[in-house]
Amino acid sequence: MIAGALFAALAVILGAFGAHALKAIMPPDQLMVFETGVRYQFYHSFALLITGMVYSSVLSKSIRIASSFFITGIVLFSGSLYTMTLLSAGGMSLGYIGIITPIGGLFFIAGWIFLFLGIIKKK
Repeated sequence: MIAGALFAALAVILGAFGAHALKAIMPPDQLMVFETGVRYQFYHSFALLITGMVYSSVLSKSIRIASSFFITGIVLFSGSLYTMTLLSAGGMSLGYIGIITPIGGLFFIAGWIFLFLGIIKKK
């Protein structure tokens, strides 16, 4: 739950940064990439908060794994989008960073699956 709260706070900060500072220097298509990172970070910050609440009543290894996957997904998926757009704004390009984004997406999917498995094991 701590990670969820911290990632949510960071998403607000990054969203404001994108809406104010980056909007002036970044083309709209690049800004949309940054905003996608913020949006998915928010979604999975809430997932971490929910996972923490579920874990308090369903002490399951699957639930703990889900939270680890959500954290890893945020770092890889959102982090790679932030990195690509900020490098682009600075005139640099490391296009190969884009390969990390779908890997982060796979971690998100795995997190949801492990959360599901942890919940159904309780029943």
